Amino acid sequence: MGKQKKTRKYATMKRMLSLRDQRLKEKDRLKPKKKEKKDPSALKEREVPQHPSCLFFQYNTQLGPPYHILVDTNFINFSIKAKLDLVQSMMDCLYAKCIPCITDCVMAEIEKLGQKYRVALRIAKDPRFERLPCTHKGTYADDCLVQRVTQHKCYIVATVDRDLKRRIRKIPGVPIMYISNHRCRFDGRSQSSHLEPRDGSFRLKMTTLDCLPLNCSMSENELLFCLIHCTSVSRCYSSLDYFLINTFIL
Repeated sequence: MGKQKKTRKYATMKRMLSLRDQRLKEKDRLKPKKKEKKDPSALKEREVPQHPSCLFFQYNTQLGPPYHILVDTNFINFSIKAKLDLVQSMMDCLYAKCIPCITDCVMAEIEKLGQKYRVALRIAKDPRFERLPCTHKGTYADDCLVQRVTQHKCYIVATVDRDLKRRIRKIPGVPIMYISNHRCRFDGRSQSSHLEPRDGSFRLKMTTLDCLPLNCSMSENELLFCLIHCTSVSRCYSSLDYFLINTFIL
């Protein structure tokens, strides 16, 4: 019988020796990398993010009227669904002048949504809205808003997105505005603060946080008595009747 011919495989490559193969000469062989031994007595250098000077503990001193509010795409869409005038509903929530700010990324997101969301695009081009230019690459609005709020603490973020709200709450001193029951609501909580949601109310630890009504008539002795004898107070607070100041009573 004759020798059977083998069909050549398509796109086969020749086997190559590894540079660390023992069959290679020692001079041609790749030398193994040597691990550098760390000196235990050497000083360790690490980068610690600088604490913003505008924060007094968790109280943001840069927030004040007129409020600059960063608007997200879904906030505009939900305001249309709830039939809200955006600027007027913001002013009704905060009782102060509000300047809605819209970034290039948010504007690009609305333009990508197409003809169906032409009303949202028309609202975003309102002359009352302040346009903020973006210098970074890409048009992902969530990263843009988080980055801008981390650098500049003078903004309130208006969004309905749960993931974005979760990311914003990790940044101290940045409040959130959202839409609920056909009204704009204000949420000043953050994960690093002492407020925790519980049964529709906020539980406030009075040991390190002082919460006073705007028309407070309590004397210093009465307030000090409450702080000493009350470890926590559970009550439903609105964003307009109360303000929070992180302070220690000495």
